[in-house]
Amino acid sequence: MIKEHSIVIAGGGSTFTPEIILMLLDNLDKFPIRQIKLYDNDAHRQKIVADACEIIIREQAPHISFTATDSPEIGFSDIDFVMAHIRVGKYEMREKDEKIPLKYNVIGQETCGPGGISYGLRSITGVIEIIDYMEKYSPNAWMLNYSNPASIVAEATRKLRPNSRILNICDHPIGLENRMAKMADLESRKDLIVRYYGLNHFGWYTSVTDKEGNDLMPQIRSYIAENGFNLNAIGKESRNADPSWIHTYDMAKFVYELDPQTIPNTYLKYYLFPNKEVDIADSNHTRANEVMEGREKTVFEECIAITNNGTAKETTLKIGAHATYIVDLARALSYNTKERMLIMVENNGAISNFEPSAMVEIPCLVGSNGPEPLSIGEIPTFQKGLMENQVAVEKLAVEAYVEGSKQKLFQALSLSKTIPGADVAKELLEDLYEANKEYWPVLQ
Repeated sequence: MIKEHSIVIAGGGSTFTPEIILMLLDNLDKFPIRQIKLYDNDAHRQKIVADACEIIIREQAPHISFTATDSPEIGFSDIDFVMAHIRVGKYEMREKDEKIPLKYNVIGQETCGPGGISYGLRSITGVIEIIDYMEKYSPNAWMLNYSNPASIVAEATRKLRPNSRILNICDHPIGLENRMAKMADLESRKDLIVRYYGLNHFGWYTSVTDKEGNDLMPQIRSYIAENGFNLNAIGKESRNADPSWIHTYDMAKFVYELDPQTIPNTYLKYYLFPNKEVDIADSNHTRANEVMEGREKTVFEECIAITNNGTAKETTLKIGAHATYIVDLARALSYNTKERMLIMVENNGAISNFEPSAMVEIPCLVGSNGPEPLSIGEIPTFQKGLMENQVAVEKLAVEAYVEGSKQKLFQALSLSKTIPGADVAKELLEDLYEANKEYWPVLQ
């Protein structure tokens, strides 16, 4: 008999929770579930989402037990998987992460540069807290963590909880692979076999083939050279794509010029063209405002409508396409499928000419004992140099958190390619520290 699983979604009040619930329900034939819990330390926000999710589950899978709680003991007891997507400080703090750097003509972004460091130092506390709850109440569970900024969180968990059953993952490469599949006239990213290496939000595809081994790189590279990751040229761009994402997809063609033999992750634009990003940024209306006025408002309104109507049968909520990655990962851990997936793991020689302790994002075969990294070999000087710089930034940021060292955070900011000088880094540090006093450790 196939085991039915028990899951807690940590960050139950997230706008992404309903699409994950819908995705889990759509895959019950592949991944049976007996219990779903939502856990959030903001009970009010979670209730908006939870009331709607309870109706969705009741209508689609009434055999599944559902609980929403702000009690760690209730939330994390009798659990097989923790699916964590927390946002410490919510969108209000994301807005500060994005707007404070822009005062200094430095790009403000959720996971990159000073905004990413600011967010990272908030996230560490929340993620470590969840690991500890899981280990206390369900020590055999796995934590699938896709809380941002994933690279800093992965380095912190490596350093602070090295033996924990946590996998740090990201859905952004999945979105890019879906786009590459469309460029190659294929139905799904699952029709692709990819080779990729880098850090989270900081990597390159070196090979893309179909299941028969046919090389798709020339076709995809030719498209990206002209259009970036924007799908308008083949009429397959999402109608609902926000302007900021359209710009990001367009910028990929300029990042691509730096190494036309590979296909870059779109976040590299923040490190390679920070001046261009500052030039087009609106310091009064950033991506955080787009999300609060768009996605957050839409999802919460729809959840309230479901609750008021007592049914989700006419809902506009959609299954999260990227979220299918989570089911694939959970199945691999449960059923030892040896699925090939991109996971953040300690390098340990997988990239032979790179820092062994760096948390790299590379293909792994995932089974019941966790990920088995595939060998990448040596990487070129250009990518190695960029990665070494960014790994140093992330390690210094985590050391600053662990040691309570303002000096090391000053060093991290000064080293970031997104900041033009140490003088700017010093002023930025004081501003970010003041804004984050409620969330960061005391730094001296």
